[in-house]
Amino acid sequence: MTTQLPFIPADAVHELLPYADLVDALAAGHLLPPADVRRTVYSPEGADEVYLGLPAWQPGHALGVKLVTVFPANPAAGKPSVQAVYVLFDGTDGSPLATMDGTALTYRKTASDSALGSRFLSRADSRTLLMVGAGGLGPHLVAAHRTVRPSLTEVLVWNRTRSRAESLAAELAAAGVTVSVVDDLDGAVARADIVCTATMTRDPLVKGALLRPGTHLDLVGAYLPDHREVDDDCVRRAAIHVDSRLAAVEESGDLVIPITSGVITEHDIRGDLFDLCQGRIPGRTANDEITLFENGGGGHLDLMTGQLVWERYQAAAR
Repeated sequence: MTTQLPFIPADAVHELLPYADLVDALAAGHLLPPADVRRTVYSPEGADEVYLGLPAWQPGHALGVKLVTVFPANPAAGKPSVQAVYVLFDGTDGSPLATMDGTALTYRKTASDSALGSRFLSRADSRTLLMVGAGGLGPHLVAAHRTVRPSLTEVLVWNRTRSRAESLAAELAAAGVTVSVVDDLDGAVARADIVCTATMTRDPLVKGALLRPGTHLDLVGAYLPDHREVDDDCVRRAAIHVDSRLAAVEESGDLVIPITSGVITEHDIRGDLFDLCQGRIPGRTANDEITLFENGGGGHLDLMTGQLVWERYQAAAR
């Protein structure tokens, strides 16, 4: 007789992953030996849609894989652009443990990844957060940043389609956030202490010349080599950090493009989250330093997140 594999739905994944707890779990996960990871990203020729396969394996401990589709036109039909499923396996005998909603896992993991970077790199007295992009990740990124920086008292939202910015602002306001929709992106960039970008743009939106000293850039959206959210001035002026070097130098256009053109080199990347969490490099080194965190993701982060979901799911079932 076979036992049915548990499926953990989206609402349970969200409930089991409070941002503060997941940020701490990701920090702790970066103190362990890195998982072996692979990354498959591709689109059929001429297509805007993308498939990602993100496996990660910690021998003797756990392994898992996230299967993701990105269909940019979906929001117009009321569907999420990013959809995924995650499968977790036992690391000692290879038996499947659970499947879980990968979209919810992605939202929580991505936002907490950015928040962990912000914990090291943004100013502790940051007041204004600019959210560039009003897709499904928007509310999670805002909430996670506010978790690690409770000093944030104002949120600005910009989106190419204003109605979507208004929808996100209404959602944030209902949760008690002081929020405004902005039409002047350049002016908002110049006001912000933290600029968080999560868009599908191929052309840079954020101009580095406008950044005030002390600004922190959190770049989430440019996860393909031909996508870019910030211009050359941003990477020239900033102290650059990444969550994972693999994704940053091979897939994330905000770094791939300026590295390829010679604006910066790989040596300009100061370090990744393993370096930061293990104290091998400092985070922010001066109050007026401009910092940049490239959130490229990776299967190791999904594995850390999936393990926390499974541990808490089991504890709740006892």
